[in-house]
Amino acid sequence: MRTVVHLSDLHFGRTDPVLIEPLLACVARIKPDVIAVSGDLTQRARAQQFREARNFLDALATAPQIVVPGNHDVPLYNITARFFAPLKKFCRHITSDLEPFYADDEIAVLGINTARSLTIKDGRISREQIARISARFCDLDTGITKVVVTHHPFDLPQHRDDRLVGRAQLAMNALADCGIDLLLAGHLHISHTTQTAVRYKIMGHSALAIQAGTATSTRSRGESNSFNAIHVDALKIILERYIWQAERCVFEISARDMFMHTAQGWARAADVSI
Repeated sequence: MRTVVHLSDLHFGRTDPVLIEPLLACVARIKPDVIAVSGDLTQRARAQQFREARNFLDALATAPQIVVPGNHDVPLYNITARFFAPLKKFCRHITSDLEPFYADDEIAVLGINTARSLTIKDGRISREQIARISARFCDLDTGITKVVVTHHPFDLPQHRDDRLVGRAQLAMNALADCGIDLLLAGHLHISHTTQTAVRYKIMGHSALAIQAGTATSTRSRGESNSFNAIHVDALKIILERYIWQAERCVFEISARDMFMHTAQGWARAADVSI
């Protein structure tokens, strides 16, 4: 079994400093095999904010990191930088690899950049990126759990259709062909998990779309700060949601859900007692 810690929407420049050390300590206790950070590391893509994010990433538990940019990591007010070098600071301070990949004999995790200069909030996935996802995943053994990390989500509650990543349906058709298991995203600061078969009617395929809230930002949008720990094997996934308990200054598990792999893909099982 492998464990993935899923953090999102750190927003350095608008973080609550009280959260940082307890978050680092909690992640260290979990001992993840992989850490996925699904975008918006900064509030306004400023160099100092990226340096703070870099220091945070360096302080995390020792594990491979899959880190992708979000729309807030593209300059908003510097128009020249926005259109001609939108991810220059991200590449300088965080990583120059905009499609980071990790694989072992149980799990494969690929990050994809969905942030774009031409939109303020929305994101897109290109046909070229879809082709590269297929190239990475389609030839892997069927027993390996396949994970895609983006900032903008592929699935959300039905009333949020307008916030899905652009070309989501086209991408999902290709991802289904490769047997993608998990889609990790952020963007809305809302925790949510759904089976993709509810929205995407693809025969014999149902991945899990797992949305993380904001781990450290003061822009909580009505939810407590949170992150996910995902325990994965070929037939079972256990998703634990950790939320900030301000009165005790700790992150603690607030919910635990189990999903089983079936002939039609991933399906929610009975709740696991905490």
